[in-house]
Formats: sequence, C-alpha cells, structure tokens
Amino acid sequence: METGTIPVDDLAGGLDLYRTLESGQSYLWRRENGEMYAGTPAPGVWYSTVVDGDVLRVRTRDGHLEWESTTDAEPTVRRLLRLDDDLEAIVAAAPDDPLLREAYEAHRGMRLVDDPPFGCLISFICSAQMRVSRIHTMVSTLAREYGDAIAFEGETYHAFPTPDQLATATEADLRELGLGYRAPYVARTAAMVADGEAHPAEARNLVYEDAREYLTRFVGVGEKVADCVLLFSLGFDEAVPLDTWINSAIEEHYPSCDRGSYAATSRALRERLGGEYAGYAQTYIFHHLRTGE
Repeated sequence: METGTIPVDDLAGGLDLYRTLESGQSYLWRRENGEMYAGTPAPGVWYSTVVDGDVLRVRTRDGHLEWESTTDAEPTVRRLLRLDDDLEAIVAAAPDDPLLREAYEAHRGMRLVDDPPFGCLISFICSAQMRVSRIHTMVSTLAREYGDAIAFEGETYHAFPTPDQLATATEADLRELGLGYRAPYVARTAAMVADGEAHPAEARNLVYEDAREYLTRFVGVGEKVADCVLLFSLGFDEAVPLDTWINSAIEEHYPSCDRGSYAATSRALRERLGGEYAGYAQTYIFHHLRTGE
C-alpha cells in the first residue's frame, strides 16, 4: 500500500473535500461510512474510487489531505480533485454578483472534479429527473454488477465498468437494476463507445460549443448533460449546464440572460458569470441553491 499527505494550507483557496465530492459533480466516489449524498458532512471519513484498476482512498484530517492507494497516487489525486487550480484567484476574478459572492463565501474550498469521461457520461445520462442520492445509487449498482472487483486492505471495491463491460448489459438487464427509461440510453451509449463509433474523450480537443454538439451524438445526451460532461471530466471550465436550479437562478437573478434557447441562454449566462471560469460559478450557485446552505 502506498500513502501520502498534502497540506491543505498549500492549496490556493483550500479544499473542502465533502463539498467537492458531494455537490452533484461526481457519482464515481463512495463515502466509506455508506452515507454518500446523505446531506451532512462527516469530518475525517474516507472517500474511495477506482481509477485505471487502482483503488484510491482520500480523506481530510488535521489540516492535511491524506491518500492511500495500490500505487503512488499523488498525481492522480491532484488531477481528480483539481488541487492545482488557483481557487483563490478564480474566486477573486469572479464578477461582483451578489448571489455568486454569497455562494463562494458559503462553500469555500469546493473544487471542480476531473472524472474519467466514460464514467462521467454514463452518470449524467442516469441523472435525468433524479435526486443526487438516487443517481449515486444507480452508478454504484452499475459498478457492482459490471465492473471489476478489486481487493484492497481487506475490502472489496468495484471499478466503474469499461465500455466493453457495460455493453454486455441489455436494456432489460438495466431496467431490472432500476434505471427505468434511462436503460436503453445507457445500453446504446455503452455500445457506441465499445464499438469505436464515438468516445466522449474525443470532444476534449474541440472548441467549446463544437464539443457540446459532439457529445449530443450519444443516446440520451442533450445539451445539459453534454455541458456536465464537458465541465466535470473534459476541462471546459466555461461550460454552464442549465438544470432546474440554474434555470430558477436565471428567472430570479439573471432574467436578461433568458434568450429563449439553451445555446443562447447558456452563452449569455456564461458571459454574465465571468466567461473562462463560468462553470466554477455555476457549480457554486447550483450547490448553494440545492442545499440552501
């Protein structure tokens, strides 16, 4: 077993691990006390995920981010949790907007995640009209049923399935696991990636709106889901997913940004929230409104 620590004070803008991993950005981590997305933080608890066949566990304790893994995982930790982002500078450069400033102040240290693209894509296909806790349960079930089981320190962890593994699931299989009408979307998208027809990572090198259009070729992926994948796994920090919470924010706080279509409204809100890091602003506002904290 490999271990390491990273002082939180060394991270520009700090780190709130609970808010980073339980703010609706990622469904590929597990809180090891079994209460992921229960709505309350648990200081010192381990979070785990599996990346490229390696188990990774992280927690914050005594002013440090601690990690354990089957390999030297510090570079992976830094990438997945975006620890090298200058969060302090991002917040300082944000527009002087009352709702945004309130959200940044309330949720200090929340970072964007950088999830593996395929797992992120399937997670957000599952997200349609679902509470975050239910989405997490669906994604965990897919990992348990179709992903590799990996032993680590006396426990068994499950990787999110590869495209080939998930493509073995039929629509009926997925419906039995509780995916409902999302089942055919997941089955067809997994087959598209497994067959080499398309891969979400291919959007990474496109310009932003072209990348969003590319992702909508996957079954069950509209513009909002595409924006989530761009923001939480492909490094498009300008992406502004327009979900129910953000649409209510537009109605109450940014009515001039409502331009009648997803693309035009998203573009207007992106400009209002600062452009380059508008996705950071969106994530803070989403979490702030959803939790009421």
